[in-house]
Amino acid sequence: MTQAPHTTGAPTTAPLLQVTDLVREYTLPREHLFRPPGKVHALNGVNFSIAAGRSLGIVGESGSGKSTLARLVMALDAPTSGTVELLGRNLHQLPAEQLRQARRDFQMVFQDPYGSLDPRQTVERIVTEPLQAQGQTTRAEQREQAAQVLSQVGLRTNDLGKYPHEFSGGQRQRIAIARALITRPRLIVADEPVSALDVSVQAQVLNLMQDLQQQFGITYMLISHDLAVVNHLCDEVVVLYQGRIVERGSPGELFRNAQHPYTQSLVGAVPQVQPGRARARRAAAAAATAKTA
Repeated sequence: MTQAPHTTGAPTTAPLLQVTDLVREYTLPREHLFRPPGKVHALNGVNFSIAAGRSLGIVGESGSGKSTLARLVMALDAPTSGTVELLGRNLHQLPAEQLRQARRDFQMVFQDPYGSLDPRQTVERIVTEPLQAQGQTTRAEQREQAAQVLSQVGLRTNDLGKYPHEFSGGQRQRIAIARALITRPRLIVADEPVSALDVSVQAQVLNLMQDLQQQFGITYMLISHDLAVVNHLCDEVVVLYQGRIVERGSPGELFRNAQHPYTQSLVGAVPQVQPGRARARRAAAAAATAKTA
């Protein structure tokens, strides 16, 4: 893959993605004629960066601002203030045509593999959609690239003519990942990419994302409420609470030694497997059964 542009001399240390003082306010419907409408602060001064080839996890409960952050990074919504810079470009200041061309460098994998794929379109049409938007390749080139990325995500070339309903949930998410990969992006924003899948299939999709990162040097911004998913894929984690980052660190240190009460509550909510306690319960049940026999 191509590397981030840099000046002659010492190699650049600039991050691939830089988010600075990001604020997003939403105005509520007016409830009183003589009072100004209220506001919701979905994001309130968020700062972070991601180096090329690394993975950052964004964790938090529903309503913490995760999906708003994803939309702003993808330039699908405009911030109230602050900047999102990818490869040194402020995405929200680019003219429409330049932004359209810049989208080849950043793609998104959505949460629902059933709702994110148009059921009326073939896999070929779905996967080549980003290339069609770029308008720089022929139909034959698009088909060739679609066949290539399908193979890279573990599907077959003859799947190009099929429709989404012919695939399982895990296969549909592989199609969604193929669609994100086809422009060879530098950054993939994945918003709860495995939450709608069975646990056994989640591991397959996460391992696929990890393999693709190693193969192509992809940078991930992974949004999730599942700490196990983040721990599997991410190099660093930030905890989002009421639109603010309250803690950050590597998954290991953050989950072992959480400092902020909110992070502690997230870690405490993860079910823990305790074989010793389970064995004790089974032994007690067996003893009770033997006593009554």
